[in-house]
Amino acid sequence: MSATTMLKPAMQSIHGEPSFQLATPELDLAVTARGGQLAPVVFHLPGRDVAPYSLAPWQPAEFSDIPPLLAVLRGDFFCLPFAGKADGPPHGDPANATWSPVTADARSLTLAIQATDSGAFIEKTLAVRPGHHAIYAEHRVANLDGDYNYGTHPIIDLSGLADGAGRVTISPFHWASVFPGPFADPALGETQSLLEGAEFTDLREVPLAAGGTTDLTRYPARPGHEDLVMMVNAPATPAQPFAWSAVVLDGWVWLSLKNPADFPATLFWMSNGGRPEPPWHGRHCGRIGIEEVCSYFCNGLELSRSNPLAACGIPTTRRFTHDKTVTLRVIHAVALVPDDFGAVTQITPSDGNSVAILGDSGRLLTVPLNWNDVL
Repeated sequence: MSATTMLKPAMQSIHGEPSFQLATPELDLAVTARGGQLAPVVFHLPGRDVAPYSLAPWQPAEFSDIPPLLAVLRGDFFCLPFAGKADGPPHGDPANATWSPVTADARSLTLAIQATDSGAFIEKTLAVRPGHHAIYAEHRVANLDGDYNYGTHPIIDLSGLADGAGRVTISPFHWASVFPGPFADPALGETQSLLEGAEFTDLREVPLAAGGTTDLTRYPARPGHEDLVMMVNAPATPAQPFAWSAVVLDGWVWLSLKNPADFPATLFWMSNGGRPEPPWHGRHCGRIGIEEVCSYFCNGLELSRSNPLAACGIPTTRRFTHDKTVTLRVIHAVALVPDDFGAVTQITPSDGNSVAILGDSGRLLTVPLNWNDVL
């Protein structure tokens, strides 16, 4: 079947929300019509299936009076503006409003939305390559004018692991900080563990509010807290043309590749039961958002537009013009790893069709991946 052949995408209610579906030998995925939220995704690895993305521990119908973003909350979704704007929904219309199917074939699905808060027309394509346990995700943003922040929002579920059993790492960064202010709201009974506004250079030594430091490369950790940190990636080089994030779970790794010119920073949202109010009720535990952004934390459009990191040469918005379509790409992939692999320390091109992933044990594996698709 040719890539131009139009199919009607399969659709059914999954975890209480109408969702489009795509099934290939490598994976089965679902993406909600409302909010375009990706999950579940079941990757069919040799000898086992794995499902990295979170589904919130509530059904959307339980909370019909809250923003769709939170009612539907799952997996990955595109945010523009990131965290929203003063007169718009959290994380913007793309994370809340309804997407419509545009095209579909045996290995890809394209949806579109006309955002009312920004005026942007956005197309989302999720594609699968033969033999690649990966999602090639692309968002094309058109008819948008002005400076906007944006980002992706994958939420990985580590709730089935013992404390500290998951290993979370990213590519080198040149600036990093804990959220500058209270990320958890004490008035709502929320709690956080990290020291507000503390800058750091090593994920293994991040200041705690109570004193001392903690290791963010091990998760789940710090139960009963909600925390957020931001790391600004080192620029691309010929030897390292992409930036990466990775989570090693129980015998397998989830990874994300991006162009740091498009997504200059990575946020870790560590959600481990620190929110007692609805819909959370302290049960959203062991989840970590690994969010690739052009934004100033999750403070919303207005603060990002003030360029608070300009003195450090760090962009927090991008200039869009209505006559130019901006294409933003990321790749998510999974692979089996040996039990003693450890945390990922490096992901580099192996050739044009694969990447080499190095563990802190010294073990190296090669994974088929068209990494240059994010450039």
